[in-house]
Amino acid sequence: MRTRPAKLDGLQIEVLASRKSEKWHSYPPDVLPAWVAEMDFPLAEPIQRVLQRAVDHWDLGYPVEPRDTGLCEAFAQRMSDRFDWRIDPRRVEIITEVVQGLYIALEAYSRRGEGVVVQTPIYPPFLSAVADTDRQLVENRLVSGPQGWEIDFDALHSAVDDATRVLTLCNPHNPCGRVYTRPELERLAEFALANDLVVVSDEIHCDLVYEQHGHIPFATLSPQVEAQTVTLNSASKSFNIAGLRCAVAHFGSADLQRRFTDRFPRHIRGGMGILGLYASIAAWRESQAWLDAVAQHLEANRNAVVDTLARRMPAIHCHEPEGTYLAWLDCSRLELPTSPAAHFLEHGRVALSDGRHFGNGWEKYVRLNFATSSEILEQVLQRMTDALNR
Repeated sequence: MRTRPAKLDGLQIEVLASRKSEKWHSYPPDVLPAWVAEMDFPLAEPIQRVLQRAVDHWDLGYPVEPRDTGLCEAFAQRMSDRFDWRIDPRRVEIITEVVQGLYIALEAYSRRGEGVVVQTPIYPPFLSAVADTDRQLVENRLVSGPQGWEIDFDALHSAVDDATRVLTLCNPHNPCGRVYTRPELERLAEFALANDLVVVSDEIHCDLVYEQHGHIPFATLSPQVEAQTVTLNSASKSFNIAGLRCAVAHFGSADLQRRFTDRFPRHIRGGMGILGLYASIAAWRESQAWLDAVAQHLEANRNAVVDTLARRMPAIHCHEPEGTYLAWLDCSRLELPTSPAAHFLEHGRVALSDGRHFGNGWEKYVRLNFATSSEILEQVLQRMTDALNR
């Protein structure tokens, strides 16, 4: 069936504001939301078709047994096609979301009081997972270098001790937009092997990488690295279906998989939603043309953000994102009396993610989500400019 091109510009704010999801429903109507990581675009047509078919046929019953859903095979094929990573579908478990996988992994591979490496600034659930499971936060702050945000390996070596059990990784990185290079990942892998750390790698943004950069699954670095790696992924970010709650965890060894499933068997993890299964398979198997158009649009938006900041708001510094649809803005030179997020909300009526949620010491930063139409993005950037000129 022929798929129509994605409509990514000309989006109507009134239509978006009628949504009941978190992004457009958390602030007053006069606020433009550019915070939580979801896109404003219409769904890929193959996903719309499979969801509509399910509703039309009243197909909202219990899903079949997990191994018969076809999702694990679809994920394996996707990894092979996109990243030349050949995995055994039997090493894949279906979970409800990547955050759930992160929590379970900390419970499975460490004990209370033991250390978990987290590289800040970081997607806030990484920090809450460590706190909620009563693990010890081993913070490894990224450092700003000439080419972007980098891993501070000297600090990493100093921070880890014999009680550290897990190293978490977010690649492509949220909120910084870094896509780590092979030498960086190999150095991190060498460190993990030398310290016998289980690596829990969140690669949910793997399909959202811009030209001249390429995503490398951490588990592909070597058989030894794979055996110590749990990879968390989902179609939810790239295809904008987070509300359908469907994700996967790949285990580089039978031992890692057993420890994960023994600690939290399938029914404790919660049942699968049949619509999430249908949509994820349609995304990975049939929706690449939509994603190609979205990636091209996002790259143009990324360029617009970087260019506009340089021209209109030069006091704000931002390393050009290499992946994701998120920009990490350093507002420290603005010397605002309140947090940057509070300032832009009050004076510009723009909602950005507050840097304080991404770790201690990042209170002068905000995260900007640019996954919207070019027209709405221009309004967001103009409101930010006006807020600084008041």
